[in-house]
Amino acid sequence: MNYTYIVKCADGSLYTGWTNHLEKRITAHNAGKGAKYTKSRRPVELVYYEIFETKEQAMSREYTIKQMSRLQKEKLIRKQS
Repeated sequence: MNYTYIVKCADGSLYTGWTNHLEKRITAHNAGKGAKYTKSRRPVELVYYEIFETKEQAMSREYTIKQMSRLQKEKLIRKQS
């Protein structure tokens, strides 16, 4: 399984990424071993994710989400809830 995800950082910012081990990635972000962007904004909370069969699909979706505005991301998060 491959995942595209959005986490909300402690300062309220949103970070989008992809991984094949979602639980481990979130734990890494909270331990300061995640992406540079989230190291100074710990802890993080998982607010959105999608599951894909291939790495390429997950990476493509991650790119699409990164191009969205904050408002579009917030709508996507609310839609999943």
